[in-house]
Amino acid sequence: MSEISFDDFLKVDVRVGTVLRAEPYPEARKPAIKLWIDFGDDIGEKKTSAQITAYYRPETLVGRQVMAVVNFPPRQIGKFMSEVLVLGMPDENGEVVLVGPDQPVPVGGRLH
Repeated sequence: MSEISFDDFLKVDVRVGTVLRAEPYPEARKPAIKLWIDFGDDIGEKKTSAQITAYYRPETLVGRQVMAVVNFPPRQIGKFMSEVLVLGMPDENGEVVLVGPDQPVPVGGRLH
């Protein structure tokens, strides 16, 4: 593990958002779900796709609070433009489990 400075950490802008909409992404190479996430007035609504189909269905994600890196440049994922990186941890089989607050918090809040 290599160390970074606190200033390096501060460059990564991790915010909490609420999933507004979620749809299957059957065109993706690996099974994925498209997400539209509200990050509040300062950042607004951003979209992404995530390989989270092992534990999540689109209808169960709406209203859920998730954490995401909001200051990466947009990235083309197939025919879909991903604007943020939703964060998760792998389980024992490598399947993604989403990271989010365990209590409701205001959207747009920054991780610290």
